[in-house]
This record gives sequence, structure tokens and C-alpha cells, in this order.
Amino acid sequence: MKKGSISLVAAFVLVTYAQPMSSHVYAAEINAEIPQVIEKASPSVVAIIGKPSSEMDKSLEKNRFNLAHGTGVIVASNGVIVTNAHVVKNMKNIVVVTSEGTTYRGHASNIDEESDLALVKIDASGLQPATFASSSDIKVGETVAAIGTPISFALRNSVTVGIVSGLDRSVSSQYQLIQTDAAINPGNSGGALINMKGEVIGINTMKYADIGVENLGFAIPVDTVKYVLKHFELYGKVKRAYTGLELEESWEAVVGLPSSTGLRVTYVDADSPAAEAGIEQDETLVSVGPNSVKTLVDYNEAIKKYLPGQSVDIKLQSGSATLTKTVKLGELHSAEATLTEDAEGSSLDADSGKTKIGDSHFGWSMKYPAGLVKRQQSDDGDTVSFVDAKGEFALSIHVDSDQSDELSAAALLNKLAGDDSSEYSGYGDSATILERQYVKRAESPYAKIVSRSGEDGYIQTRGYLHGGRLYTVKLFVTKEQYTNRSKQNSFNDLLDSFKLAFNTADNSLKDISVFNSDDVTYTSEYGLSIDLPADWEQDHRGSNSFYNEDYSQTIHVYVTSASSGDTLSDWVGREIKEFEAQYKADYRRVDKPVEVTVDGVPAWKVDFASSLGDEWDAGSSLFFIKDKYKYEVQMTYPQDDQGDELKKIWDNVVASISVDKETMDGELGFIQDLDELSDPDRTTLYKNEKFNYTVRIPENWTTNRSYDGIDQATKSFTFTGGYLRVEADSKKAYAEVLKDAEEEHKVSHTNDSDYTYSSEDVTLFGDVKAKKYTVSYSKAHIPYAETVYVFNRKQVTYTVTLRMDAAVSTDANVARLNKAFASFTLVNGTGGK
Repeated sequence: MKKGSISLVAAFVLVTYAQPMSSHVYAAEINAEIPQVIEKASPSVVAIIGKPSSEMDKSLEKNRFNLAHGTGVIVASNGVIVTNAHVVKNMKNIVVVTSEGTTYRGHASNIDEESDLALVKIDASGLQPATFASSSDIKVGETVAAIGTPISFALRNSVTVGIVSGLDRSVSSQYQLIQTDAAINPGNSGGALINMKGEVIGINTMKYADIGVENLGFAIPVDTVKYVLKHFELYGKVKRAYTGLELEESWEAVVGLPSSTGLRVTYVDADSPAAEAGIEQDETLVSVGPNSVKTLVDYNEAIKKYLPGQSVDIKLQSGSATLTKTVKLGELHSAEATLTEDAEGSSLDADSGKTKIGDSHFGWSMKYPAGLVKRQQSDDGDTVSFVDAKGEFALSIHVDSDQSDELSAAALLNKLAGDDSSEYSGYGDSATILERQYVKRAESPYAKIVSRSGEDGYIQTRGYLHGGRLYTVKLFVTKEQYTNRSKQNSFNDLLDSFKLAFNTADNSLKDISVFNSDDVTYTSEYGLSIDLPADWEQDHRGSNSFYNEDYSQTIHVYVTSASSGDTLSDWVGREIKEFEAQYKADYRRVDKPVEVTVDGVPAWKVDFASSLGDEWDAGSSLFFIKDKYKYEVQMTYPQDDQGDELKKIWDNVVASISVDKETMDGELGFIQDLDELSDPDRTTLYKNEKFNYTVRIPENWTTNRSYDGIDQATKSFTFTGGYLRVEADSKKAYAEVLKDAEEEHKVSHTNDSDYTYSSEDVTLFGDVKAKKYTVSYSKAHIPYAETVYVFNRKQVTYTVTLRMDAAVSTDANVARLNKAFASFTLVNGTGGK
């Protein structure tokens, strides 16, 4: 029921997370009653902060400054708080702070994304619940105040004042909203919009953000809040009535004009309540019960007054006739939001207890001030930059691993003076050296340069040589900080703490190495979760494929539906048979399946290997069936990589596999396993109209695509270890093409005597004279055999190459390749059948 949504809603933003504040501040009229109203309502408003979870980048969860915050309203004295669903849906380690500054641990207990409302529970008593108004008492133009936590958590329980700008708004929402010009900024989400009686009239949810647009905020009306809270209390979720209708708004309703027509029925679900009531496509829905409906929001507002199982009269217009049909409502089963569990450790501070920071791979460490924020880190970890949370300094560390330890002090100082490895190197236009010396510290001597860059920038650079590496540490401060003796001492203390050592036994030391061994969990839309090494990456196209750093080791996940009657043994048998059919026996290996258990269900593990004649590739596949879906998790790698490290990765992957039906994409349906339908001998016709030929090829072969729609002069049809290629040349004479081909074969034989060939004159297609070359290269990197036919017809010379590696030259593959060539037909002339 999303049809007719207007594109402008893309500019509406949920306002949980901090963004730069507009310079415009609403100039509210000073009213003597406002302080008393705020004093009354503010104790019922709390600030909410937590760690946002990230499936894409788990490192964000470990960043102590990567926090999200919003606002909530107390609805029960025992610690029940209402807020926006988008505030807490993906929030871990929730902390709630009351108006007087008391802190509580909290957790999301109920979430309803359709209304954008949720409940947070804290272990408390004696709290002051908010007083709720009635939506019928809300008037356009009345003074209101928004209480929330805008921009920064330090600004909790901030108040902005404005008026109710409009009612019954329907932007980007299933239900009606209140419009207000009271400033609603990021972090205000979930906070209270109150009237001058101190009553909550709405829960702030979004603002309109665009250039030139100001004071356009929206709140969820109190009646919708009461509706959701009641359902949470009674059912633990919002029970929504279901009709089975898809509806479309009129053009007037889409653009915001008053509509004179109802909603057109665009689709009626089969076996739905609406279908049983006789509602048909293209009828116009006029009213639901006593409520006239002209927009989708009207419809949703009307339907929410009913529970599943109740009956409602729906008035429709069908042609010139007006009909009333009684619908016994079903229940809408939308995907329930999964409550986010707390991150590892109970502290909001991801680095609680960490007083030092360093890199275990590159072997350095230093003090970890509370305000130090990691800004950027290179993919291989050799460069990392930090900033201070208050903006007082910036720090960068760069490790150059290709250095000699024999640099003299003078050479090292000279090298530092010309160093430009840091992202902050362009701090100023020119540098004036204020200090330069070599510090002979017993444990790790270093070169030091202090320079002034530009009018207001100061840089201290230190260089350490150790173990064939140059460690360059740079501190960047402004003149104000540099000339502050106390600040300068603290900066030097931080730099002095830098050590060329990393103590792995020190629990107070935070490791930022990108080479750490922690696993990362990936969860797919098919409900499958697996743990992979942290340095593995997902395919950039978003597929269920993962690679190690040099792409030599891969893990692929394949998911299809289990057809009726299909069994695990039948499925694995087909896969083994298909694999064996691709290669000759000497070029493949398939071990006997081993029965294991994965996530509580039987599974078969199959080890395999194959080669085209040079290096061998190996792998393991794990097959299991769960919740009507077939899962294959396959790891492939060069056979030479086999060892304890690789086995450990695979064992960890297998042990981590789990399938959670609740996390599956709600739109998943039947996914046909194409191997069940595939016939390797089934062919399809390819026709090249420009060069006047057709050929039938197996439909599971692949071909080079024509992106411009023009028939190509060279067309290749490939399969594992071979191809059939057709080259059509309308510019060169037949004799010239033959001469080039003969010369090419002679050169290849001359360069390598293992390359042998023979030629003969043959007749093709009954009357077409051709030259046939038979090539064999038995000692090549990948041994192969090749047959090439060169012939001419109507000023076009054709070169058809049949190529097959020895590894795949099974009787079946050879027969398919020869059959494909035999099907080659010259259009409007004689040809193969």
C-alpha cells in the first residue's frame, strides 16, 4: 500500500543522529508560563544513548566515540519509556539519563517500525510519567515546546518553543503527523512535544531538511502513541488488521491537492478477507466503516480502529453503482523487528579499561587519552591518524617497512624534514624549523623536529628506526595550544609515551592492528550466519562470496529451495556427479562424503580437487537442508595452501554456521535449484545475421555479450576447459587468412617443438572447400588439443576453432563440442545439419 508516495519525502530525515545545527534559532515570544510548563514536563523526558550496531563494519562498534543518541518519554513510574523505533532498533548498550542526571542501563523491549515507536525498559521506580493530552484538543497555532537531546548528548533536555503549524500531515508515514515549527534537530527523536498545560501531544520523529527550508518538524500524534502503547501492553506487539487490498491514490492526493475520489483497488490478494468479501480490482474504495478515505493515510487511520477478527463495512464504487461489502478482517503479519543484543561487554565505552593503544603487527604502543579518536587507518595498517575529541590536537603515525637501521642521526633528521607521509602534511604553506635534534634515549633514540607551518600551525615530528622500519610520529597543534605551557607538557607526555613495543599480555592495551585474528560475523538475507577472519572481504557486488587478502582463498554460499521429495543424499550425489562429469579421472579428486552436524541438522562434507594440467585447486563443500532451503558453503584454495592455518579457518567457519528463520528476508520465496533442471546436452540456436551463419550450442555454455546489439565478427562459446570460436573476416582475402594461419602455426612449432600440428584439405557442408589444422600441445602449461577450420563463402572467410584442454576431454565433452561444430550452418547455403 505504498503506491502514490511522493518523491519529496526523500528529503525528510529521521533525526536520531547528530548533524550540524542550523544557525537559525526560533525567536519564541517570552512567556511567563513557559518555564513553569517546562519545569512540570521535563522530569518525564529522558536522554537515550547507546552504541549503533553495524553489520557492514564491525569496527565501528569498537569505536568508543561512535555513539548514537535520542530522547524518550516516561510512560510508567517503574521505568517504561516510549521513544522512536529508529532510535533504538540497532542500538546496543543502551544508557538512559533522567533530567536530574541519574543514569540507568536500559534495553529495548518492544519495537514497531510502522508507527516508528518503541519501548525502552529501565530498572527504576518512582519516576514521573508524562501526562498525555488528546489529539482532539490539539489546535493549529497553539504554543508548543519540544524537549529533547539535540546534536550532542551534553545538550540533553534542551527546550525549543514554537506553534502547531498543521495537523493531519501524512509525509513519509503510515499515519497522520503533527507539523510544528519548534526546532526539531538530530537527537530530538523520541522526545516530547508538549502543550502549555505540560501535556504530551506528540512524540517528535522527523524534520524536513533541505537548503532554504527551516522550522519544518513533525511529531507522532498522541492518539497514535496511545494506540501503540495499548497494543504493546495487551499483545506485546501492534496487531494490525489485514484486508488483502493494494490501493492507489488519485493524482490529486499524490501531489497534495484535495481529492474528490477514493482509492482505486489495484490488486486483491487471493484467499484474502477482501477477496472473500467479493471486492474486485479497479473498484474504488470510498469509506471504511463510518470513515471516508481519500488517501492511504486516511485508510490506515481508519483500519487501525479495528482488530483482526472483527468485521467492517467497506463502501465501494463500481462503475455507477455504490456497493457495501462486509469484510472480516485478518491479521497483517509483517516482519517483526529483531531486538538488538548488547555488544560484547556491558560498558557504553567500548574501550573501558584501556589506558594504552597500539598496533601488535607493527609493534608500537603509547598512552590512550580519553579524548583520542581514531580518524583514519590505511588498509594495511601502516598509517593511522588520530584527533582529539575537543579538537585540541591531531596525531599521525606512519610505518615505513623498507628502511635501513644504519641511517645516521643527520640522515634521519634530514629524512624527517622532507617527510610528507601524513595526511596533515599540507598544514601550512611553508615550514620554519624551531627545533631540530637527535634525542639519545636509552630504550629508543629518536630524531625530533619542531616546525611552524603557516600562521597558526605547529608540527612536532619524531622518527624512530627499529627492525628495518622507520616509525614517524607527527603531532599537529595550533599556536594557541602550542603557547599554552600546560597543554604543551601534556602533548609531550603523550609523545614520550610512544614505545617500539607491544605487550600482548597487557589487558589495558587496545590493539588497532588490521591484522588481528578476530572473526567477523556475516549474516545473509537467507538467515545464514558465518564467522570469517577479520581480514577477509565480501565481494564488492554484495554477493555471498568472500575472499582473503590476495583472493587466492574464497568462500561461497549458495542457497536454493529444497524441492518436494529431494533429500540430502540425492542432492549431494547430483553435485558430485556433475563435478566428475567436467574432468577426466586423472584431473579430479572427490573424497567420500563425511557425515557431520551443522546447526543441529545433518550435513555432508565433501572434499574435492581439480586441475587443468598445471596447478591443482582444492576445496571443501558443506551441504545441509534447513527450513525448506538447501545451503552449500564452499571453500576453495590452491592445493599447496593446505595446512594447519587453512584447516583452522575452515573448522571455525563450519563451527560458526547457523540459520535463523527469523532473520530471513520476509520476501523470500521458492528459489529453484537450476542443477535439477539442467540438461548439459540441451542446445540453443545462435544466429549471426551480419555474417550469415547459425550454430547450435549447449545452453549451459557461456558467450561473450554484444553490448551494442551488433553481431560480432568474433564470437566465442566457452565451457570449463574449452571453447568453440567463430571468426568472420570480410576484409582479408581467403588466401591471405590461410597464409597468416600457416605462418602462426610454423612460428609456434619453431619456438617450441612440443607444439605439433598437421594440415589437410577437407570439404565441409557438402561443397565448401576448407583447410583443417590439427594441433596438439602435450607438454604445454595446460595440455590441449585444437582443431581449426578455415573456409570461405561469399567474400567472408571463416575461422572456426575447436579447443579443449586434456583435463576435460571426456567422451561427453568431446561429443558436445563436435556436435556444436556439426550444427554450423551457412545461412542461405549448404551447411551442417
